[in-house]
Amino acid sequence: MVDDAWSSALHRLWQASSRAEEVEALADDVYAPLLATPGVHVVVGTRWDEKQVLRYTRVLSDGSDAPVIVTAPRTVPAAAVREPGDDPVVIRSAVAGLDDAVWPEAEFLRQTPPGTSVVACTFRLDRRGWATLGAAVDASADVPAVERRLMQAADVIVACRTGILQRGREARRGADDALLAEASLQMDSSLDVVDTLRRVARIAVPAVADGCLVHLLRSEGPEFVAATHVAVQQQRALEAAGRDDPWLAALLARRGEDEDPLFLSGAALDGSPFAADAATAGDGRHPTVVSISTLHARGRVVGSITFVYQRPEARLPDSAFLRSLATRAALAIDNALLYELRRNAVLSLQEHLLPSRLPVTDQWDLSASYEVGDPMLDVGGDFYDAVPRPDGSIALLIGDVCGRGAEAAALTGLARHTLRTLLEEGTDAGTALIRLNRALRQERASRFLTAVVTTLTPQADGTALVSTCSAGHPAPLVLRGDGTVSEVLCDGLLLGVLDDVSYESHEDRLAPDDTLVLFTDGLTESREADGTFFESVLPQRLAALRGLDAAHIAESLARQAKGFRASGQDDIALLVARWTGVPPGTGPLPHALRLERAAL
Repeated sequence: MVDDAWSSALHRLWQASSRAEEVEALADDVYAPLLATPGVHVVVGTRWDEKQVLRYTRVLSDGSDAPVIVTAPRTVPAAAVREPGDDPVVIRSAVAGLDDAVWPEAEFLRQTPPGTSVVACTFRLDRRGWATLGAAVDASADVPAVERRLMQAADVIVACRTGILQRGREARRGADDALLAEASLQMDSSLDVVDTLRRVARIAVPAVADGCLVHLLRSEGPEFVAATHVAVQQQRALEAAGRDDPWLAALLARRGEDEDPLFLSGAALDGSPFAADAATAGDGRHPTVVSISTLHARGRVVGSITFVYQRPEARLPDSAFLRSLATRAALAIDNALLYELRRNAVLSLQEHLLPSRLPVTDQWDLSASYEVGDPMLDVGGDFYDAVPRPDGSIALLIGDVCGRGAEAAALTGLARHTLRTLLEEGTDAGTALIRLNRALRQERASRFLTAVVTTLTPQADGTALVSTCSAGHPAPLVLRGDGTVSEVLCDGLLLGVLDDVSYESHEDRLAPDDTLVLFTDGLTESREADGTFFESVLPQRLAALRGLDAAHIAESLARQAKGFRASGQDDIALLVARWTGVPPGTGPLPHALRLERAAL
């Protein structure tokens, strides 16, 4: 015979189980229908963890309007005999014969009429816990029917718990994927090694752990780089451990090529800065678990991440997530390291393509500035030099090879050293440019370059004669002592394009405290977001620097152009010469030029 009331209740129970976020939410749909079964006086349920700790007790008795709920944890070691295996177990026993040490719910079952029995279904909820659902029945009860209903209710409860765990895993997986995606974006947004490592630590706390330490592997061993913790006081202790703790340093050194995260807790942390007796900071809690992930990238170890957890075990990340996070962090760190190596190589090569020092006399205040547009774009082709000449004059030269890279670097070296050698020997500027053009054509250079050469010759009247030859290069500017700015008129063909070229010299005069400014197009072509070029504001910016020495003018213009730039990656080179007005024949002899390091 079909019990329509129970069937309807069971149907409602299955529907509720698909929506429940906690198993306890099913209680009303489970206990009331079971209590309505003929011959049932009490329905009692208990929930246990794997260590025989009773976490939850719920009792509903006939004649009672509300259930009794006990949530205080209680350890019951003898209850281990009741723990089920993989399959549910049904037990029948007289209530009077229950052992309180095994059945802590017996105190509620004994509140039934004399002669009642308990029918209980014990079943696993998940790998970490189990539960019992029982009923106290009298002699009138259909015991097999009660057993069947208990088993059916247990099936729903287990299915509900499985669904909750599955949905939790899916939500956790979605959250983990989102965190990994955000971590990748954050870490990939920087190519600075230290900044990247600090981003790793900030991303992980508190989303992954309560504390995080990041170490970079150097040739001499692990180097502490970053630490963060949800508690400021504990962060200080964490930083100290990352820098100086021998236990942690030894552990990191032993990790080697291990790819799986290492989890440590309890006695494994004895002697460490994470042990219970070492935690005196913050709120007094000590880390319950520590995990260490080795960072591998391109077949080598680049560092390690140490996570510190002060949270329940259920909230610890799994090994797969930690491996994925470590892989992403390792690649970001490795990219930053490669960028740093490349940047240093580019800057070093760029430095060797420029003069290490500029000549200086009492007559001329010389300085230069060089701003690399983007080291990742390879070596640029900008160059400059200042060359003392046999007649006591000084030749200034500046140029720009088209493009970047090894070929541009080779042409840069050829151009600067060719011009320097010729000018040192006394060759005039126009002839020097012609001979450089011939050399480029003979070498079948695939790139062209621009250059300007200016010869500065002191005059007896206290002025300086400026003779300028240009090969397609931006014209130099003159900042007068009164603040006016003028352009040195000069023009000429690019170098390395045609076989037959000639270059005319254009003359100008500098009065004392006048300043000559030579530059490459990286200065003038710096562009704001609205499309405005720095060239349009350069005269005004230069005029505002009246009265400053050459070093300040060079550095200020380069800095202003770089700050002005919203687009453009070209290098910026400047060579500045301020005429002091000291006439020839005073001070040091022209050929006895002193040298000082240039302001590069």
